[in-house]
Amino acid sequence: AECGVVVDHATLNRWIVKLTPELSLEAQKQKRQTGSSWRMDETYVKVKGKWSYLCRAFAREGKAVDFMLCVKRDGKSARRFFKKAIAQNGSPEKVAIDKIGANLVAL
Repeated sequence: AECGVVVDHATLNRWIVKLTPELSLEAQKQKRQTGSSWRMDETYVKVKGKWSYLCRAFAREGKAVDFMLCVKRDGKSARRFFKKAIAQNGSPEKVAIDKIGANLVAL
C-alpha cells in the first residue's frame, strides 16, 4: 500500500505459503552449530483451547535446539522430534531426558 500497489489478502496468503519453506531452509543454513550436549523436556500447553505437548531441546549453553508440538506423548512422536532435531543440528554426544519411556525408546 505504501508503494501504491494493491494486493489482495488471498495473494499475500499464497505468497506466505509458498515462500515460508524456502525462508526456513535459508535460516537453517545460516544457523550456527549447537553444542554436543542437549537437555530435552516436555510440557503440557493449551493451544487454541486444546491441550498439547510441547517438546523442547536445549544445548548446554541454553540455546534452543528445536521444539515441536504434538498431541500424544508416545515413542512415535518422540522419534519424530529427535529425527527432526538431529537432521537440522547434527547428533549430540549426550542427551539429558526425564524418565519418560517414550524418549528412551526414541533415542
